[in-house]
Amino acid sequence: MSDQPAIRRKRTPAHSKETVDLFDVAALAGVSTATVSRALNGSPKVSKTVLARVERACRELHYVPNGSARALSSRRTRTIGAVVPSIENSGFAVAIGALQRRLDASGYTLIVASSDYDASVELRQVSMLVSRGIDGLLLVGDEHAPELNALIEQQALPFVETWSLSGKNACIGFDNAVAAGAMANYLLDLGHIHIAVISGRTQNNDRASGRVAGVRQALEARGLELAAEWTIERPYRISEGRLAMRAILSSPMRPTAVICGNDQLAFGALVEAKASGLVVPRDISVTGFNDLDFAAFLDPPLTTIHVPADDIGTIAADYLLARVNDRPVLRVNEIETRLVVRSSAGPPRSRN
Repeated sequence: MSDQPAIRRKRTPAHSKETVDLFDVAALAGVSTATVSRALNGSPKVSKTVLARVERACRELHYVPNGSARALSSRRTRTIGAVVPSIENSGFAVAIGALQRRLDASGYTLIVASSDYDASVELRQVSMLVSRGIDGLLLVGDEHAPELNALIEQQALPFVETWSLSGKNACIGFDNAVAAGAMANYLLDLGHIHIAVISGRTQNNDRASGRVAGVRQALEARGLELAAEWTIERPYRISEGRLAMRAILSSPMRPTAVICGNDQLAFGALVEAKASGLVVPRDISVTGFNDLDFAAFLDPPLTTIHVPADDIGTIAADYLLARVNDRPVLRVNEIETRLVVRSSAGPPRSRN
């Protein structure tokens, strides 16, 4: 047996091989396998120039890193999980899109699940994501099953709540009661005292319940009450907004303004008002919440509360990336909402 050290031959890319490995990528990029590994794992020690060469080599060789092996070596999967109440909700979709773009730019993959506003489903989805080894988690709201909070604490999993504020947990959101109260006060200042609310489902939904509470508080501050027959809960769909508006218009006395829990409900309310022969805002005012893309193009354009959903997603990504990489973070990131006045709300007509 020879005492001479073995000579390691430099491997050249073998495009015809059935499998491509780290050595092939390193050879084509002109760097060591260690550098390739650092580049693929997002090490800040790798320069942008070298990273570009490694990524170009991966593309040319159709090389896909072995996620399982990388997770074993780094104890990270570079995967973030997100559980939202509904994929159908345009506001959540905008936030998730911004979240994914930011994570993708940092080399992370996003897995999204929906709970359908069911705490038990949310718990099951989070358990599934944890079993897949996610590095961080995004949730919506501050109300969850106790078992979910225990699971997150047991796993020491970085997570952030969105769309509301929390007195305990990391959060990126706003005070829903204050935002809805601003809309109610705007209508009150216009002279409305007969105000109805079409809300989203409030069970397991602190955002919807907060908005109803904000309207109620604004009315009570001026000696008024929110009538039970003018407070209707519906899922966040255009068709449901129309059904709710139909119920409100069938009441013995018609309100002069309807505050909707989101723009989709308001869209349906506008459709039903028009179908009933009413002119908005001459006969009845209608407002929304979120300021989705279509809000400015409704007939009439919708007065609503603007929520920067893309900012929520982007800041959530930055927070989770910082936590995963042990960088300092702010526990509370409050997002600014604002009243957007368009043409769907005006002063009430005088009652004869």
